[in-house]
Amino acid sequence: MSKRVFVGVDGCSAGWFAVFLDEENEKNCEWKIGLFPKFSFLIDFLKKEYGQAEPLILIDIPIGLKAGGSGERLSDLGARNILKARKSSIFPVPCREAVYAESYEKACEVNERLAGKSISKQAWNIVPKIRDVDSFLIGNKIFRGKVRETGPEICFQAFIGFPMKYSKKHPEGFLERKEALRSVCLFTDEIVEATLSKYRRKDVTKDDILDALAVAITAKMGHMYGFGYVPCEPEIDSEGLKIQMVHYIPKAKFQSKFQSKAL
Repeated sequence: MSKRVFVGVDGCSAGWFAVFLDEENEKNCEWKIGLFPKFSFLIDFLKKEYGQAEPLILIDIPIGLKAGGSGERLSDLGARNILKARKSSIFPVPCREAVYAESYEKACEVNERLAGKSISKQAWNIVPKIRDVDSFLIGNKIFRGKVRETGPEICFQAFIGFPMKYSKKHPEGFLERKEALRSVCLFTDEIVEATLSKYRRKDVTKDDILDALAVAITAKMGHMYGFGYVPCEPEIDSEGLKIQMVHYIPKAKFQSKFQSKAL
C-alpha cells in the first residue's frame, strides 16, 4: 500500500498556501508548508517532495460548477445547514457560464439572466482561483478523486463541537480558531510561527495559515476515522466533476492529538 500525504490548501493573496502532513502513525507526522502562485505548481511540488505517495488534497474552493438555471449547489445548501451560526461563510457560487465571463459586469449579467441573481464582489474575487482548480481538474482526470472540496469553518466546528463565535478576521477569531486547532494538533504553534517568519503578511495572512492547517488535519483525521459528505450523493457538473463537500465527523471524543516528529 502506498504511503499517504495529506494536504490542506487555502487561497491567499499570492496564490495558494498549503500545509503538507505525511503519514507516520496516529500521533506523529512530519510537516511542510508551501506557497504556490498556481495550483499546478503545488502538484509539481507534491510530486517532487513526496514521490509516489498517494495524496489526499482538501481545498477551500468550489469544485464543480452548476450550469445556469439548474439551481444552487446542494453542497452549499447542506454546508450552511451544518454551520448554522456561521453559514454566511458559504456564499453562492456563480454558474459555470458566469465564472468564465470576461468581466465582473458581464458575469453579473450572465448569472442574473441564467440563475436569477447577480454575483457578489466576494464571489467574483475568487473566480480566478475557481478557474485555476477547475481547469486543472478538467485536464487532469487522475486527480479528481484526490482533490476534494471542504470548508474551514466546518473543520473548526468539528474539532470542538460548536461553531466559531467570532469572524476569522478579528483577533478574537484568530485566537479561538488557533485554540480549536491546538485541541487536535500539538504542532499548531510551530506551523503558525514558521509560516509567519517565512512569508510576508501581504502574501499569506494569519487566517490563511489556520484555514490550511485545519483542512490538512481534517484530511488526515477523515482518512483515519471517516468522512461525512454533503450531499451524500454528489451532483455531477457538465465537465464530469463531483459537486460535494467532505468533512470530518467527530467521534464521541478524539482520543489523541497529532504531534510533530520533525520539520
